[in-house]
Amino acid sequence: MPLRLIFMGTPDFAVPTLLELAAHGHEVAAVYTRAPKPGGRRGLQLQPTPVENEARRLGIPVLTPKTLKTPEAQEEFRALDADAAVVVAYGMILPQAILDAPRYGCFNLHASLLPRWRGAAPINRAIMAGDAESGVMVMKMDVGLDTGDVAMAERLPISDSMTASDLHDALAPLGADLMVRAMGGLERGGLQLKKQSEDGVTYAAKIEKAEARIDWGKPAHAVLRHIHGLSPFPGAWCELPGEGEPARLKILRCELARGTGAPGDVLDGNLAIACGDGAIRILELQRAGKAPMKASDFLRGAPLTPPVRLG
Repeated sequence: MPLRLIFMGTPDFAVPTLLELAAHGHEVAAVYTRAPKPGGRRGLQLQPTPVENEARRLGIPVLTPKTLKTPEAQEEFRALDADAAVVVAYGMILPQAILDAPRYGCFNLHASLLPRWRGAAPINRAIMAGDAESGVMVMKMDVGLDTGDVAMAERLPISDSMTASDLHDALAPLGADLMVRAMGGLERGGLQLKKQSEDGVTYAAKIEKAEARIDWGKPAHAVLRHIHGLSPFPGAWCELPGEGEPARLKILRCELARGTGAPGDVLDGNLAIACGDGAIRILELQRAGKAPMKASDFLRGAPLTPPVRLG
């Protein structure tokens, strides 16, 4: 018999899971998401979250409470009489009263191979750390930070060509399928849970703006992973020399290249840049106030050749 679910999620990453649960016949009693924020060209219009847009298209009631800590919010949640809650990048801490309300508990889809990269930015951190693989896990939630027992997992290799956007887009449908299988197991009474290991715990702290500046003194592979781990947002950046104040240049995609030089040196006319050990070649970039572009398009308007050095 299909489950009666509450879905809790906010960004694009959560949308495939909501759609798959609905497509597999589960009753989604309500969707919880973050409240609309000002957006649009002038920031004057309230922009619903991607999850809210899909929920309303499916005709599912949407709730956007500012907190889940009040007795009123908790009673409203309990009154939905759900078998389980599915949580995907909701962006709000669930108090114990909420975790305890559904018949079988709350289940989170997390974009890492727990216990590695608990926390806010697992996709970015896995790439930036040079990890060989990532994945998704379904975890029964407790009051800790991604410390709950794990039900199911899927792994995915991380190549050097993958940006955070690429990995995000690969993990989202993988996670949706995994959650559907987990809810199927819960429905049949066969979902098994396993405690997380105490070994290998790492935390994926929120990305800070100060981290985005590129350190050309690092080895080329570390520079590449730093760039890709922050692409497209917030975007790893360097300074483009010129007359007056240096212009900020975001680098969105690159590859390893041959060549040596002082860190930051432009080595040829095709944007090979020297690092502390080895070099990278810029493939996609973005100037301040401009749209992202291919390196070849950038070079047609602003050729960079030795002896230029990026700051």
